[in-house]
Amino acid sequence: MLAVLVGAPQAARAQHETAVDIQDGGRAFRQSCANCHGPDGDLIAGIDLGRAQFRREYTDAELVGIIRNGIPNTPMPRSNMSEVQAQKIVTYLRAEAESKRSVNVAGDHARGQTLFEGKGGCVACHRVGATGPRLGPELTTIGRQRRAIELRQSLLEPNTEIAPNNRFYRVVMKDGTTVTGRLLNHDTFTVQVMDAKEQLRSFNKSDLREHGPAPSPMPSFQGKLSDQELADVVSYLVSLKGTSR
Repeated sequence: MLAVLVGAPQAARAQHETAVDIQDGGRAFRQSCANCHGPDGDLIAGIDLGRAQFRREYTDAELVGIIRNGIPNTPMPRSNMSEVQAQKIVTYLRAEAESKRSVNVAGDHARGQTLFEGKGGCVACHRVGATGPRLGPELTTIGRQRRAIELRQSLLEPNTEIAPNNRFYRVVMKDGTTVTGRLLNHDTFTVQVMDAKEQLRSFNKSDLREHGPAPSPMPSFQGKLSDQELADVVSYLVSLKGTSR
C-alpha cells in the first residue's frame, strides 16, 4: 500500500498524538505499506516517506485520504483502513521525518561499502549477493527488511534484538568439545547448527553435557567507527535491496 504516496511538508500535527499513536502507526506501516515502500519508506524512486521527501505537498487530511482511498490509475490501492488507523500512519511518518532531520551526519553508501569490506571486516561473516560466507545473516536484501535506525542499533548493540533465524547456539559434548554455531533447528531430542566452517552439525541432546543459546558473535562498533563511518555503513546497508544500485 502507499504505492505512490507523495506529499507532506511540516503540516499541522494532530494535537493529541502520543508515543502510543506513533508506535501503532509504525506497526500499521510495516504491515500494510512496507511491502511496496520498504521499511524506511524509500523504495520507490523519488519518494522517501521516512524523510518527508515528496513530489508535492499534502496536508495530513489529504494523506489520510490517499491511504484510505488510493490513487486512481496508479499502483496505489484502496484500503479498508479506518480514518484513525490512517492518521496514525501519517503521525508515524511525520515523527520519523522529524527524528531524521535531527541527525546531522548524512551517510554515503559508496564509502560505507568500502568500510563494510575493509575496516569493518563484515565480509568475514556476511554474504551480499554471491559473495561472502553464510555464517552471519545474509544481507543482500537487508535494505528491504530493516530500517536505518534498526541497522544502526545492530552495529552498536548487536545483542539487543536478534531475529530467530540468526540466533547462535552452544553445545558442549560429554568429552568437553564445544561447538557454537548459527541455530538452524531444535526440538525435544535434537539440535542442529551451522558451525564456523559452514558445516551442518546435528546433535542428540542426550549426548550433550550442556547446551543453550549463545550471544551473537557480531562485534559492537561502538567506539570503533566514527559517527560519519557509522552513517556511511548504514547508508550502504540500506541500499542493499537485491537490485542493482
